[in-house]
Amino acid sequence: MAALAHPSSQNHLFTKLSLRPKKFTPPSRIRMSLQENAPSLAVVGVTGAVGQEFLSVLSDRDFPYRSIKMLASKRSAGKQLTFQDRNYTIEELTEDSFDGVDIALFSAGGSISKHFGPVAVDKGTIVVDNSSAFRMEEGIPLVIPEVNPEAMEGIKVGMGKGALIANPNCSTIICLMAVTPLHKHAKVQRMVVSTYQAASGAGAAAMEELELQTREVLEGKPPTCNIFKQQYAFNLFSHNAPILSSGYNEEEMKLVKETRKIWNDKNVKVTATCIRVPVMRAHAESVNLQFQQPLDEDTAKDILKSAPGVVVIDDRASNHFPTPLEVSNKDNVAVGRIRRDLSQDGNQGLDIFVCGDQIRKGAALNAIQIAEMLL
Repeated sequence: MAALAHPSSQNHLFTKLSLRPKKFTPPSRIRMSLQENAPSLAVVGVTGAVGQEFLSVLSDRDFPYRSIKMLASKRSAGKQLTFQDRNYTIEELTEDSFDGVDIALFSAGGSISKHFGPVAVDKGTIVVDNSSAFRMEEGIPLVIPEVNPEAMEGIKVGMGKGALIANPNCSTIICLMAVTPLHKHAKVQRMVVSTYQAASGAGAAAMEELELQTREVLEGKPPTCNIFKQQYAFNLFSHNAPILSSGYNEEEMKLVKETRKIWNDKNVKVTATCIRVPVMRAHAESVNLQFQQPLDEDTAKDILKSAPGVVVIDDRASNHFPTPLEVSNKDNVAVGRIRRDLSQDGNQGLDIFVCGDQIRKGAALNAIQIAEMLL
């Protein structure tokens, strides 16, 4: 829940490598989001990369609220923050922070969520948690709204009690946004995923270090290695998550376990290799699929073109396919390289390439979409 130096410098960092600037909102626009009869909100970890993106998405989607608390660590408390032309004072997160709060958006790390999530629920707050703390707990919905909205059925603001909903891991969200429409048509039996994960997945400090290292290497200086303990600029390496006794790392096992829970299918075979690449804020994933029923590539393209939250970029003639830059600061997940797997008989397998903004759909946007379903 570390504080950033200043919101304006952070926003510059997050957007300057985007292909296009964010849509400009004219000052004269009448905001419909501040409403007397709307729910009260709290953002936990508001100074972090995802916390800041929570605010951006809330604003972009005109999410209705009557009040909003900006919550962070003690060292950030007292700092000023501007949101929708109003000034807010960041408050220290305490057990009293959730009095009168209807919806709390958490992105402050697993230990904070484990402690304060149940506290908030006991006070009647519905918590949407972006950490891994509760994802695999029995009875706690793990939700991608376009994929399994039924998992949070019956949970609504005003139902008189708190609840906890988990946001899946970013790589899982981006993968399943593309694969689930195909899975519903032909049933995936086995999925092999290789991820190429951006700095943003490790937080704002990692993004800043990648930028710093890039400058240092170009200037012939030794790179500063505080976050990843090795050179990141002009390099790539196995994901920095802890390695398990199986040889898999925790990030890879999140993809395995979360896919099975979200699809409600304990038998689907999933394996993953997760790699950290020197990209600022959007993940890419190579996905190989084996289906129970035949699925040809043309049908797959048609399915994906009509899938919510998905855009197909698959131009073989000009060799144009999804890139992290094209999806940065975008809501949709992009899919391309859609082709039959020649190593499998008939139309039993496909290869696809997927890109999605890790901070946005991989975290903040998905959480806000969950919150919209609570209204």
